[in-house]
Amino acid sequence: MKITDIKAQVKIPGHFSIFVDGKYSFSLSDTALLEEKLHVGYELDAAEVKRLKQVSSDDKLYGLALRYVSMRPRSEWELRSYLQRKSAPPALADQILSKLSKLNLVDDMKFARAWVESRRLLRPTSKRKLQQELRAKRVNDEVIQQELAGDETDERALLRELVAKKRSRYPDKLKLMQYLARQGFSYDDIKAVIDEG
Repeated sequence: MKITDIKAQVKIPGHFSIFVDGKYSFSLSDTALLEEKLHVGYELDAAEVKRLKQVSSDDKLYGLALRYVSMRPRSEWELRSYLQRKSAPPALADQILSKLSKLNLVDDMKFARAWVESRRLLRPTSKRKLQQELRAKRVNDEVIQQELAGDETDERALLRELVAKKRSRYPDKLKLMQYLARQGFSYDDIKAVIDEG
């Protein structure tokens, strides 16, 4: 068997279709193609074709994982769960995670920092609620504590801002307090801020 053609794919830039004995056999990304050192005229046996088809499958999964982490920062657990949903074998999932970690695309500390910054920017949220959200993403408690220790947001000021914004939606004091408690603020802080106004 011989590679008779290598064609760039039109729909997926950076990917190439590999033809063996005049028929489409598999596709590879430009990186995988270079790593495998394939070229037109390259001689293959059946075992090599089978191995390259597996490389093609693994390469597609790596491409999906790369796309997944490029949409927004992800925790290691989120990526591992994504790979499980895509039926990646555990060894391949570990390999992909390792590769993406080396590229600094998966890092729970950076993820926690980005999560806190994003939540602070978009809506008033207590440190307790941030901690719960990060735990739900399976971020290590040590990483959470370290990241939240660096967050110098004034919880009371944040709470005042939230009370001012939500008072018209929750005219009943008890319902407002319940809403604020669900946002992770402490009872003492809630009572103090509501009693101010």
